[in-house]
Amino acid sequence: MSDGESTEVTRERVLERIREDSRFVLAAHERPDGDALGSLVGMQGLLSALGKDSVMFIAADDLPLPLEYRFFALDGLIQAPPADVSERTVVFLDCGNIDRNSASVLHDGKHLLNIDHHHDNTRFGTLDHVVPDASCTAEIVWDLMRSLEIGPTPVVAEALYVGLITDTGRFMYENTGPRAHEMAADLIGAGVDVQAVYRRLYEEMPEGKLALLALALSQIRRFDSGELTLAALSAEDFRKAAADESYSEGIIDHLRAVQGTKVAALVRELSSGERKGQYKVSLRATDDDVDVSMIARGQGGGGHRRAAGFSTTLELDELISFLRQALAAQLHSVPAPA
Repeated sequence: MSDGESTEVTRERVLERIREDSRFVLAAHERPDGDALGSLVGMQGLLSALGKDSVMFIAADDLPLPLEYRFFALDGLIQAPPADVSERTVVFLDCGNIDRNSASVLHDGKHLLNIDHHHDNTRFGTLDHVVPDASCTAEIVWDLMRSLEIGPTPVVAEALYVGLITDTGRFMYENTGPRAHEMAADLIGAGVDVQAVYRRLYEEMPEGKLALLALALSQIRRFDSGELTLAALSAEDFRKAAADESYSEGIIDHLRAVQGTKVAALVRELSSGERKGQYKVSLRATDDDVDVSMIARGQGGGGHRRAAGFSTTLELDELISFLRQALAAQLHSVPAPA
C-alpha cells in the first residue's frame, strides 16, 4: 500500500469513528502551542457541529496558557481525566509522542485517535492518522471538516488560522505549500480578522517579554564557525525580566536569523513543577542540511526536520557539547565519541 493510500485509508477510518462514536475527550501535547490549541478548538467545533458529547483536556500544569493564546475559546475545559474516559474516544492532536506527555493520563480511552503531522510520530494510537505533508495539525482538522461538509464558525476558523500561521512561521517555513494558502483563504472567507489575529500573536508584547529578549540577545554564543548559535536563559534571567516562562516564545527566531547559522538553540532553565532545574531546549535548522528532530530524539524529544525540542537533565556545558557533536555528525560526518 502506498503512503497516499495509507493516509486515505486512515482518514476514512477517522471519519468513521467521528460519525459513529458519540462521546469524546480531546487532548494536545504538553505546553500547547498555537497549532495544538488551534487543532483542539477546531476539533471541538467539528464535534459540536455534529451534536457529539465532547470535552477538551489540558493538564493543570500546562495552565495558564502563554499570554498570546489566552483568547482561545476553551469553554468546558477539564484538567483531569473524565470519570467515564474508558467509554469515550480520545483524540490526541499534534502529539508526536505520548510517553512523556501530560495527555498520557487519557490512555484508557475506548478508542485512541492519533491525529498529527510530525514525521517522527511514534504511532501510539489504536488509529494513527499521521500526515507529515500537512503544514500543521490544524490543516488535518480542516480537511476532516471539509470531508464532513462542516463549515467553520468564525471562532473555529480563527483557531485553525492560528494553528496554520504559527506552525508555518507566518507562511515562511518550508512546510508552507499551496494547500496552506488554500486553507488560509477558506478560513478568511469564514470570518477570520487577519489583522486582529496578527496583533494578538505578535504585537501586543508585554514589557517583561521584551526584557527577556534583550537578555537572551545579550548572551548569544556561537560555536564551530557560527554553525551553532545558542542562547541560554536561567531562572534568574526570568526573575530579572519579570517574565513568565512562556515569554521565551519567539526568541529562537532571532537566533536562527544570524548569518552563517545552521542550527539555532534556545536553552531555558525550568523553574517550576516536577522538572524544576532541568533545561528545555528548542532547536531550529535553517535548511535541510541538518535534521534537528534526529538531534532531539537523542535526548528523548522529537519534532520536525527543521523544528524540534527536548528536555534534559544535562548540565549546560554537557548539553552544549552534545549539540556540537550531534551537529558535526550530520554536517561533517564526525562520529560521536564512544
